[in-house]
Amino acid sequence: MTLRYLFVDFNSYFASVEQFDDPALRGRPVAVVPVASEGTCCIAASYQAKAFGVKTGTGVREARQRCPDIVFRLARPERYVALHHALMDLIGRCIPHETPASIDEVACVLMLNEQSEDAARAIAGQIKAALRRDYGDAITCSIGIAPNRFLAKTAADMRKPDGLTVLHAADLPQALHGLQPNELCGVGPSMQQRLLAAGIHTTAQLCAASPRQLKAIWGGIGGERFWADLHGVDTPPRRSNTSSIGHSHVLGPELRSLHGARAVAGKLLTKAAMRLRRGGWKATSLHLNVRLLGREERLENSCRFAAIDDSQQLLHLLWQLLAPLPGMASRAHPPLAISVALTGLQANSGHSQDLFEDRQQRRRRALNQVLDAVNQRYGNNTLYFGALQPAISAGAAPMRIPFSVIPDVAAEADAHQHPLWLQAHNRFNVIAQAQHQRRLDG
Repeated sequence: MTLRYLFVDFNSYFASVEQFDDPALRGRPVAVVPVASEGTCCIAASYQAKAFGVKTGTGVREARQRCPDIVFRLARPERYVALHHALMDLIGRCIPHETPASIDEVACVLMLNEQSEDAARAIAGQIKAALRRDYGDAITCSIGIAPNRFLAKTAADMRKPDGLTVLHAADLPQALHGLQPNELCGVGPSMQQRLLAAGIHTTAQLCAASPRQLKAIWGGIGGERFWADLHGVDTPPRRSNTSSIGHSHVLGPELRSLHGARAVAGKLLTKAAMRLRRGGWKATSLHLNVRLLGREERLENSCRFAAIDDSQQLLHLLWQLLAPLPGMASRAHPPLAISVALTGLQANSGHSQDLFEDRQQRRRRALNQVLDAVNQRYGNNTLYFGALQPAISAGAAPMRIPFSVIPDVAAEADAHQHPLWLQAHNRFNVIAQAQHQRRLDG
């Protein structure tokens, strides 16, 4: 087996971008948070913060206790996406790459003349040199080189930050034995429990298992595929099927009320509905989850319905799902976090238009078309339903960067983040300043 893949993984990406943009943060512990609140958690941490045990998911209060000198920065998704594209261009000048797996990593296929270790290492060196030239030591990457994507990604994780690891077929599986099973991509908490139940406690035991054993543990061909990945077989990439569209948000202190929770839930849902229509889907179920501050109990509610994509109908269903919240929340235990998800997706191509569509249905469809056209051009919530006003005013639930998806800033950013809005805003400021100066000049 030859070396077929080079995998680039940017180290502590969000925190590194903050350190790059603000040189005063370099060398200091930094954490990125979604909202300015002591009740939220870190979504990224610099390596200086990780040295104190601060990592993704660490609460802000705990992070302060572990590292009193830590600096918190509010997440800036639009900036991370913009720099992502610049970094992909940088890599593309050294070697063609595949569609990025997520915002901070990408796989590159090695051509026949690039599959020797010396040639692959030379390409990795070119990427690292270009990164140092353009970004200094603020943004670094770890690179893995291996016979397949899975092992190349695993190799990139084995030496951080700024590492370079090569895994040959001859190194397998012994080179993986030092890892814990949950350090391998595809082994999450539930799969780890399945492995333990099957008597597999170490990666050495996992590598020694047969394809049939792993198929039984995984409950399908995913186990056989995992066995092939572990042993260096280059399998075709999996097809990804959209099964749900959803959004979540941790409420800022000013929105931790029934009124605020309702507005934020509505904003999350209308954003998901717009994505639903853009993708040519209809949903058949809606799921709501509301977490309360200081309580284990949470509101989990869902409903099923005939396939729809209309924002107004979906909001009406959401208000019904939220009805139990007043009886659960209190001043001491207000709503803290909300998530909504549209599932049971069906392609519009499978639905014929209703021949007997009534006037109200036609009006709703026309309204959705207008909302989508304006919001896609000028940014989400340029036009919005009045019930969402508290969330819009507070700037709640802005664009987020989910795993395995690179957001389209022009389509998903709120109006104040959107490029056209910013251009208009800057132009207005220039005109206003010029008029003010003319008044001063008499």
